[in-house]
Amino acid sequence: MSKVDISATAQIRRLAKAHPSLTAIVYEGRDVSYSELYGLIERLAASLSEDKVGPGERVAYAGHNSLTFFVTFFAATWVGAAFVPLNFRLAAPETRAVLEDAQPSVLVSEPLQAAVIDPFVDRLGLVRALVVDDDEHTPAAEYSSDVWGSYGDYSASGATAPEMTSRNDDDLAALLYTSGTTGRAKGVMLTHGNLWWNWVNVDTVVDTRFGDVCFAAAPLFHIGGFNALALRTLTRGGTLIVRRAFQPAQAVRDLVKYRVTSMFLVPAMLASIEREPEFAEADLGALRSTIAAGAPVPPALISRYVDKGVLIQQAWGLTETSPFSTYLEASRTTEKLGSCGIQMPYTQVKVVDPASLEPIAEPGVSGELWVRGPNVSPGYWNNPEATAAAFSEHGWFRTGDLGYMDEEGYIFIVDRLKDMVISGGENVYPAEVENVLNSHPAVADVAVIGVPDDRWGEAVCAVVAFRAKPLTLEEIREFLSGRIARYKLPSRLIVVDLVPRNGAGKLDKPTIRRQLAGVPIPSIATVTAAPFTEAVRTRS
Repeated sequence: MSKVDISATAQIRRLAKAHPSLTAIVYEGRDVSYSELYGLIERLAASLSEDKVGPGERVAYAGHNSLTFFVTFFAATWVGAAFVPLNFRLAAPETRAVLEDAQPSVLVSEPLQAAVIDPFVDRLGLVRALVVDDDEHTPAAEYSSDVWGSYGDYSASGATAPEMTSRNDDDLAALLYTSGTTGRAKGVMLTHGNLWWNWVNVDTVVDTRFGDVCFAAAPLFHIGGFNALALRTLTRGGTLIVRRAFQPAQAVRDLVKYRVTSMFLVPAMLASIEREPEFAEADLGALRSTIAAGAPVPPALISRYVDKGVLIQQAWGLTETSPFSTYLEASRTTEKLGSCGIQMPYTQVKVVDPASLEPIAEPGVSGELWVRGPNVSPGYWNNPEATAAAFSEHGWFRTGDLGYMDEEGYIFIVDRLKDMVISGGENVYPAEVENVLNSHPAVADVAVIGVPDDRWGEAVCAVVAFRAKPLTLEEIREFLSGRIARYKLPSRLIVVDLVPRNGAGKLDKPTIRRQLAGVPIPSIATVTAAPFTEAVRTRS
């Protein structure tokens, strides 16, 4: 029996034939029908095929949300290659590390990202490096290497597209890179089966339909922006409203103008929309499926949306689970405040004692959450050590998140085994920031933690002991700029005489958090604690 083709591009082909004039994407005001979208994909796939790009190879995209993002993904899938979307917020060294690990054959880049990559582009071993030059919404930038070619010319070469490559459950669809706790980015391997089973899970419990209008302003290089709803909307015959970046006022107008029925946002985005003056009078009656993930949604924010007739549905998952592992249905939004729901229909979630690795059956008892199912990644690209550490021999993924189940099986996230900071839906790994800060000659020791922030959920806070004269927060941020992404920069600096460490010499972050608990730390501020055990005093 032959395997069933579950290629996303095959679905676009089907829709282009069945509903050619139906609008697939509205990109910054431009309507693109399924027929036009399919034509764009076909032309790029033809050129990729001419360059002998196929199964076992990778095609990377560097840039913001755009029509070209989706065309590149679908064209890569057409020829059987894996898609590698790059985080456009990364600094040059981080971007280089990802590209050197992924080793794509073709790189499609917007001008700003091309300028970042330009100094080392000729050392990446690319078959083709292309700059997007047919999109009026991409800002201009300077790059000098003669390696770069025109994306517009390349995708209009006139070559003939090959027969579409059939894609099955185990075929690699994408590599999505997440920061590692040691600072090394990890490429999460997502198969076509992983993507497809997330669609099945979503369709089973979320009110999604043919003809849905989905708002896509969350970054598409993230699994949430990419595969929570956006990709499924396109493969099911919906219309995707694609914005290059999230702007709250524009978001409110889009929700009303396009009668948006579904969207995926992180809580910070939802809060920004709610603060807009137009929100009070905005008609959001078309919204049926508003999914929030990336951090817990504050109950007060949920209540304000309920007053507008919008039931926020919380979900939980990771890049490795493509993304959803749990979902809180709309009917229990207010009843189960703080919960991320129950396990998805075709996904298993269990609570495990981190020490004994035995399952925890008692309601209310916290442990590490493990996930298993066809939506779970097979592992990390070129990283067997990380794969072995995170995935059990029986297929369970150890998420590193601590949580518990109540008597009905509803899951509540309470903490993280890892010290990851979630700021505005972005994952910041403290070890990465610590490693860079420790390279500054004035820094004697440093610990990075997350502290509460009204706008972003958490903010990055650096607790630093200096060798002599302390640096200011501005000097710290200036040193880090260009070495790490801007969203990872500390917005708080705690100056201490000695950074607490435990008997094993490891940073004692529980003690640090206890010392700072309940102490107000102003946004974008330097405060001092000398000695650390005294109350934190604001520096004038």
